[in-house]
Amino acid sequence: MRDLVTSCIAGYLNSTPLLDLNYLEDSAGGPDVTVGFLPKLDKVTLLQMDAKLPVDIVENVMQLAIEGCKAIATYIREVLLENTKQLEYRRGL
Repeated sequence: MRDLVTSCIAGYLNSTPLLDLNYLEDSAGGPDVTVGFLPKLDKVTLLQMDAKLPVDIVENVMQLAIEGCKAIATYIREVLLENTKQLEYRRGL
């Protein structure tokens, strides 16, 4: 495994960029961006937009989604490391 693949959705509602929209925020009809991200490579692998946004707003919303992806990747790595340590301990390694 070379990298984790993480994804996040960020949207724009009432002039505010939002990360991980809940049902009400998503249903309000504001545009959102789905980003798939490879954190080790610092590379976006998926970008999906459901509406048009001005360039400066798209950059802010995308950056928010990327930061969310990085946070998820950090958390996943911590959980994987902890689980690996527990398995090693149980096996007597």
